[in-house]
Amino acid sequence: MIYGPTQLGVFEFVVMSGLRAAQLMRGCTPRIESGHKVIMTAQIEVASGKILRAADAPVVTGER
Repeated sequence: MIYGPTQLGVFEFVVMSGLRAAQLMRGCTPRIESGHKVIMTAQIEVASGKILRAADAPVVTGER
């Protein structure tokens, strides 16, 4: 059983994992080494903090 991070609610964890699983099925590179199925890989990535919400992601600005 995978436990989500404490800063995420259960619903948000499920939604983020589902969206990440869809990305993985489309061919995105996994951020962890795993021999698991796609959904389990996505859940592990979200639980370990490898996948962030857009609000938590750092903003990158290009300097000119």
